[in-house]
Amino acid sequence: MSWILRRLDAKGILGFAILAVVVLCAVAAPWLSPLDPNAQDLASAIAPPAFGGGTAEHWLGTDRLGQDVLSRIIYGSRVSLVTALAAVAGSALVGTVLGMIAGYFGGFAATVVMRLVDIVLAVPFILLALVFMTVFGPSLLNVIIAFIAARWTQYTRIAYGLVLELREREFIQACVAAGLTTTDILLRHVLVNLAGPLLVVATLELGFVILIESGLSFLGLGTPPEVPSWGGMLQEGRALINVAWWLTTFPGLAIMLTVVGFNFIGDWMRDQFDPRTGSVRPTEIGSRD
Repeated sequence: MSWILRRLDAKGILGFAILAVVVLCAVAAPWLSPLDPNAQDLASAIAPPAFGGGTAEHWLGTDRLGQDVLSRIIYGSRVSLVTALAAVAGSALVGTVLGMIAGYFGGFAATVVMRLVDIVLAVPFILLALVFMTVFGPSLLNVIIAFIAARWTQYTRIAYGLVLELREREFIQACVAAGLTTTDILLRHVLVNLAGPLLVVATLELGFVILIESGLSFLGLGTPPEVPSWGGMLQEGRALINVAWWLTTFPGLAIMLTVVGFNFIGDWMRDQFDPRTGSVRPTEIGSRD
């Protein structure tokens, strides 16, 4: 933690501040939300924000069913954060394992894995996600599975390239000569050297997942309508954008700020793990063991 605080710059501080707010909203939604996000009050439907002539009860206004926009945005952070973390964790796990196997063993394993990567990359991601969600139906679990099935290739390609280099390094050769098992070498010496670059990719992927999940929800192929989500709120407010601008503005701002926050963190982490900047060099970690 102290290492992070010493190296934080303006971009990193802003990114972590945005992430802290999003995490706080997701974790403490029942306490931060002024109203039930699904509570309907047709008498207060399409009410403007408090600063635009509305009431203090609905700070950011209401939608066509009288649901509180602020409450739905706060609860919507849960959907975006859970989807992003689960999808990135799953795709990183699958991709890293396959990339390590292909890079370390080479030969037939590398051929099979990398050809599979080429096949997946040949299909546009958004098309694959649309087909998957259309076939299996909209749900949070299906969104996560669709991301894992399509985005693991990012980690496989990076892990494969790095492991090809690492397996020829002296400390890996020393581990082999010392009689360490393949599992020990991969987990204790190879994986730790992949952590930095892969963590940078994973952080940037978090913003991408949130953006695409919102797009799928906007198209009606993401989370069910009864579950508050930022993309679903955009879809609901699209038809009323001329008379109720707040229905799309505030969810759109939430998506934009969250994606920008994750991108700032990813850029900061990339700078820290870039050997050309004189920062941490992950490939030196294993040589200290």
